[in-house]
Amino acid sequence: MTDDIGLAGTRELNRLRVMQALLRNPGSSRNDVARLTGLSRPTVSTLVDELESAGIVHQRAERDDERPRPTGRPPMYVSLAPDAAFAVGLDFGHTHIRAGVCDLSGAPLADAFSPAEVDHAPGASLDLARELVQDALREAKVERDHVIGVGMGLAAPIDSSTRTVYAEGILPSWGGISPADEMESRLGLPVQIENDANVGALGEHMFGAGRGVDDMVYVRLSSGIGLGLILGGHPYRGKSGVAGELGHIASVEEGRICRCGNRGCLETVASPVAVAGLLEYSRGEPVSVGRLLELVHAGDRGACRAVADAGAAVGNAVAAVVNVLNPELVVIGGELASAGDVLLDPLRVAIQRRAIAPAVAAVRVTEGALGERAEVLGAAALLLSQAPHALARRLVA
Repeated sequence: MTDDIGLAGTRELNRLRVMQALLRNPGSSRNDVARLTGLSRPTVSTLVDELESAGIVHQRAERDDERPRPTGRPPMYVSLAPDAAFAVGLDFGHTHIRAGVCDLSGAPLADAFSPAEVDHAPGASLDLARELVQDALREAKVERDHVIGVGMGLAAPIDSSTRTVYAEGILPSWGGISPADEMESRLGLPVQIENDANVGALGEHMFGAGRGVDDMVYVRLSSGIGLGLILGGHPYRGKSGVAGELGHIASVEEGRICRCGNRGCLETVASPVAVAGLLEYSRGEPVSVGRLLELVHAGDRGACRAVADAGAAVGNAVAAVVNVLNPELVVIGGELASAGDVLLDPLRVAIQRRAIAPAVAAVRVTEGALGERAEVLGAAALLLSQAPHALARRLVA
């Protein structure tokens, strides 16, 4: 009896190792999987066949090339089946909520979006998020029992290890609320919570402009300003999850009071809302962020000057990050990123002026490739990394 239990445990562990290898290395041959896992080639073949029968992996024939091919059966490429499992991403901005569904390869299948007063209405925002997730799952035609869980990005400092949200001054109405627990109770699915800039960084790293880059910085210029870090190929959060609070670096001496309680934070001069507010004052009319971007694209001189000044201010702050971390890539995301070179050119110039020459020579600055979906895809990616364990549990259920 004991030996049978031990054998079953070993087999389950080996299945898990195979799935983990395929998650990190899709399109591997069986020999590749054996090398990556340390298992024998016959063991890998048996496990791959079992997983294929269960619909968890699929195989395809090797592509033709000019290299001589050994006689016998041609090798096959093995990957996890994209429809073996799904993950949901939730992006809570200050003024919107977006939900998205991804398959196991990270391909987006459906999303749902709504404006929302997130800062001041936590209960209503969480209820709305539940409805958006349900809408996205219906659109994607994904059954709940095939969903690994929900990744949740929130615009506040978060210690993801304890799921603690530091709401004071950032999301004042959310004090005493555990957003991850609240979403779990509404959805009946496991929820993993993370800062919105961190999930944006993860999204661009896995699926966008930062793919294949081990050291990158993601700057989110949205209702607030956040910074997500990928260092050595992995997210970096700091001791208590507050690494990267770029928006609350002092930018203007004796400037406006920020919602965090300090004066002159970068967020007060360079966030899209702050820039739109400058135009409201100069034009004498309401200017939304959308209207600001319309004016920039139309070449309005005042709008372009306001955005360029914001780009220079962000560049001054990012230059310090470039000096300290020496990243290969700086990715600019969020709503203001769609201003393009009007924003990016002065941002690059500021980095060149203020960072040291070797760090400047090593870094590229580019607009994000995922646009408004970076955060929701990154939030889903938080769960995709857990897919092998979820699939292993499904096999023994």
